Amino acid sequence: MKIIPFAVTAIALAIGATPAVAAENAASESTKAFNQQLRDYLPFDDDTDFENARRGLIATLDESVIKKPDGSPVYDTAQFDFATGDAPDTANPSLWRQSQLNAINGLFEVVEGKIYQIRGFDLAVMTFIRGDNGWIVVDPLTANETAAAGLTLLQEHVEDIPVTGVIITHSHVDHFGGVKGILTQDEVDAGEIPIVAPENFFEESVSENLIAGNTMSRRASYMYGNVIEKGPEGSLGSGLGTTTAAGTVTIAQPTITIDDTPTTEVVDGVEIEFLNTPGAEAPAELMFYVPEFKALMQAEEISHTLHNLYTLRGAKVRSGDLWAKYIHDVINRYGDDVEVSLGSHHWPTWGNENVVEYWEKQRDTYRYLHDEVLRLANHGETMLEIAEQIELPDSLAQEFYNRGYYGSVSHNAKAQYQLYFGWFSGNPSELHELPPAEEGAKFVEYVGGAEQVLEKARQDVDEGNYRWAATALNHLVFAEPENQEAKDLLADALTQMGYQAESGPWRNFYLSAAKELREGVAEVATPDTASPDMVKGLPLDIYLDYLAVRLNHPEAVGKDFDINFEMPDVDEKFTISISNGVMNYTIGDWAEDAAATVTIDRAQLDSINLGETTMADSIDAGDVTVDGDQQTVDEFIGLLDSFEFWFDIVTP
Repeated sequence: MKIIPFAVTAIALAIGATPAVAAENAASESTKAFNQQLRDYLPFDDDTDFENARRGLIATLDESVIKKPDGSPVYDTAQFDFATGDAPDTANPSLWRQSQLNAINGLFEVVEGKIYQIRGFDLAVMTFIRGDNGWIVVDPLTANETAAAGLTLLQEHVEDIPVTGVIITHSHVDHFGGVKGILTQDEVDAGEIPIVAPENFFEESVSENLIAGNTMSRRASYMYGNVIEKGPEGSLGSGLGTTTAAGTVTIAQPTITIDDTPTTEVVDGVEIEFLNTPGAEAPAELMFYVPEFKALMQAEEISHTLHNLYTLRGAKVRSGDLWAKYIHDVINRYGDDVEVSLGSHHWPTWGNENVVEYWEKQRDTYRYLHDEVLRLANHGETMLEIAEQIELPDSLAQEFYNRGYYGSVSHNAKAQYQLYFGWFSGNPSELHELPPAEEGAKFVEYVGGAEQVLEKARQDVDEGNYRWAATALNHLVFAEPENQEAKDLLADALTQMGYQAESGPWRNFYLSAAKELREGVAEVATPDTASPDMVKGLPLDIYLDYLAVRLNHPEAVGKDFDINFEMPDVDEKFTISISNGVMNYTIGDWAEDAAATVTIDRAQLDSINLGETTMADSIDAGDVTVDGDQQTVDEFIGLLDSFEFWFDIVTP
């Protein structure tokens, strides 16, 4: 039994999982015309972002590939070097520009002698602040290997002093997973180096996407382009950054937790004002201001992209209202004094006037989306109608940092509708729709058969009506999943939609789907999906919630039993109860009439979760003992489902 958090799976898929993908289609004339409209609309002659992204460059790696000790690749800083010159016809020119910016990598000076960044070594950015005695590290990337490479580069080219503090801005793995690449286990255990994180950081980090992790992970293989090659006809990155590192993921408990705004702490002699900002970009997040340097660490509440109010891999919807209010608060607190704003992704912004305008327009983008969705909804417009008509005003939309490289106006608008109204439009015809395969069959029947669908769809594809062609062909594919002609034509439509997409995740979804329609689902990697640190840090209640989800509920109907568990090494006990086809649990107490009592150390449970052994083998080896009816224990284990990762997405 393996626990597979989304983020770890996505990371492990990122390198060595990209078989060659042929350019099945050149860009159509419709795609060329679509992309030209964007060239005409946006100020591509403004090179400010390129100047800022290159400003302060000190050095980068001599060897582009960061490796594990065994020589296996973790991350290649040169993997997006193909994105040079003008955008090809197969790429949205705005996304191509963003990919060029994200590909700029190395060690950069942000504030002279005081603040430095490593960019382009991972999906995220790692920041260093010079303290009295060493380096305060902010957001140590996804993996130990990339974080260690960045720290080494800093120590070689700036100052070889130790790490004296760590700040983790939020609970997404690309901002903490490399912590033990900059601190040793002994240093973490000693607890003498402060590790600052937001309230609920540890709990949110280890539980993120666990309960629905298998599906989130599979969808993430589309979102981050892990199953397609990187290139002009493939993935251009995520828009938020390049891609994730496939290294060793770790985590450490914070020694200082931020739960109030503002909270002032002194870390290695540096006074820092922390702002607690949960529930917008991440469930646990903070920003902070360093008065001495007039610098704001904006985390991911402010970025050089329109961020996600809903992420396409699947997650809880985020509030644009809350997001805008956090940025508004920052403007009110620091707008008069700030001189540099830097984040967990992308490049900094310098100069008070530039920073404040940037903050204000990012704030107003989220405010506009949230409030306009609700205005239109209160006129009776539905989710799809709102998403089709909502547009940012030019004053916001023509700023590159508000473009939809990661989020999009369309799916963020849908997210805000969903936040308030859920999935139902109010139209009862949409209340109990048929599932996709049945709906597809009836659609094809009504149209007059597969040949009619193909004929009309081919005409629409030729005319550039890709959205409707994709809708119609999707019905046909779900009605006739063996119809390769239909799948190929649908792939053609999705490919052109990918070439037009300004959002990195949208492009990756379209092109990943096209690949699987043409070639079928390929298991492109066998990742080591469970990080030992993450598994060992999993709270007992979350682990038991996960077991409850894995229970095959129809098979459990008619079963009625309790099993007690004791974990001597951590002095914990709990009872699981099966009845009415569900599993409930009680921590800290036992059932008097339990069918059996299982004694298992938490360390042994972790070993089972990491796939190092099984419950059956542990019982046979005497590492787990059962007092009572072992048959009931075996029956319970037999009721737990295992989830297949490579399930179909674009076919039934």
